[in-house]
Amino acid sequence: MSFFSDLLFEARAFAQTLSESAGTPVVRLGVTGLSRAGKTIFITALIQHLTELGAPGSGTKCALPVFRVVAEGRLTKGRLEPQPDDTVPRFAYEAHRAALRGGEDGAARDWPDSTRQIAEVRIKLEFERATGLRPGPASLILDIVDYPGEWLLDLPLLDKSYAQWSSETLEASARAARAPLAAEWRAFTLATDAAAAFNEAKAREAADLFTAYLRSCRADTHALSTLPPGRFLMPGDLEGSPALTFAPLVLKPGEAYPEGTLAAMMERRYESYKAQVVRPFFRDHFSRLDRQIVLVDTLAALNAGPAALRDLETALSEILQAFRAGRNTLLSALFRPRIDKILFAATKADHLNHTSHDRLEAILRTIVARAIARADDAGAEIDVIALAGIRATREARIGKDSRALDAVAGIPAAGEVIDGQTFDGKTEAAIFPGDLPADPKAALRGEGLYAGPAEADYRFVRFRPPLPELTVDGTPKPLPHIRLDRALQFLLGDRLT
Repeated sequence: MSFFSDLLFEARAFAQTLSESAGTPVVRLGVTGLSRAGKTIFITALIQHLTELGAPGSGTKCALPVFRVVAEGRLTKGRLEPQPDDTVPRFAYEAHRAALRGGEDGAARDWPDSTRQIAEVRIKLEFERATGLRPGPASLILDIVDYPGEWLLDLPLLDKSYAQWSSETLEASARAARAPLAAEWRAFTLATDAAAAFNEAKAREAADLFTAYLRSCRADTHALSTLPPGRFLMPGDLEGSPALTFAPLVLKPGEAYPEGTLAAMMERRYESYKAQVVRPFFRDHFSRLDRQIVLVDTLAALNAGPAALRDLETALSEILQAFRAGRNTLLSALFRPRIDKILFAATKADHLNHTSHDRLEAILRTIVARAIARADDAGAEIDVIALAGIRATREARIGKDSRALDAVAGIPAAGEVIDGQTFDGKTEAAIFPGDLPADPKAALRGEGLYAGPAEADYRFVRFRPPLPELTVDGTPKPLPHIRLDRALQFLLGDRLT
């Protein structure tokens, strides 16, 4: 991006900020997370609670007790409005909500499709201001920007040359956790002459093998997280384009490869990917965020083992480095907004009994500790919680007397197999998932994970969404959650006082 393009963008952003600040205040909340972390579910639950607040008998006010503006009865209305960016897909709230409801009887309820591209939605909140110079009616616009965490991991590429990225990627693929998954791609790459004449078929084969390696790393069994370029896993409308038809090569240090060679073409496409894909995302969306929540499937990494946890630690550290974190001043808020609040959330807390929630939170806090220390120096406020945007289980006990185990109960999805029993999607089951270690550092070393009387592995069961409860007038209540209110209070509470 040229200097003049940068200048034009900053001027446009400045004009937009002035326009917004002259009317209703706007908060742009970024919601991201790596694959299957629960972004779509979190946003759907957030919108539902905020927009269905005023429904008679909805029971929403007592459903968000930690979110002060709701608990104090000051949030009077929330409604969806047209989003400001006409070229960005709208978050499909109504379709996601319908999938969770599953018809009038709830029989067809299912989890909505996961995030595949950037999306946006706007909510206008009307509330009573309790403090300040002008108490009384006020409003706040909340723009939610939903984007895949894999795209965020591309931002460090902006500061890396093709040679540096190739070297680092090949080095990482040789580590114990990745080497078996990378074997076919590495064998092909090590046998490829970077100085050979460019061949499109060769480039496509290299890109296909590299993409297959990345997909294998992301599988539940391995749950590795640091997998840029992100569009290789979520290509969208770029699938099959030259911008995604490149891969690392073995390059000789300091050697310049002439035009027409395989290395020169791969480098050109890598630079094009940064210029045409990564930089516009940063410029048009990411750099404009005020608040950020990063959803983390910590349980999947725990279940995959220490290598996945270390990789997750690296990924989250790189994610935090990509944020323009820091406390906003008047000038920075106008010219170059900063993300002044960042929340890391360990999702799927409903898969564990509440007795393990503090341990899950402590493990995630340990994983992001080094990254948090750096952001604290910049003045950003950061917190870590364990949550479930939608709670699919209830608390249960298995066994009797002193041998009883703290468990969770829910309806496993059709086809789930537990202890040899295949479930039909209608029958409830009580599951003892296992105990998290009390020492979070031990978890990162792989010690004491899910030690229980039955087995050492965590039982990762796919539960169906809960059946919606009805209000007195027969309308569905917002679905239950775990600590969604605490997340909202941290992210928005100071703007709704």
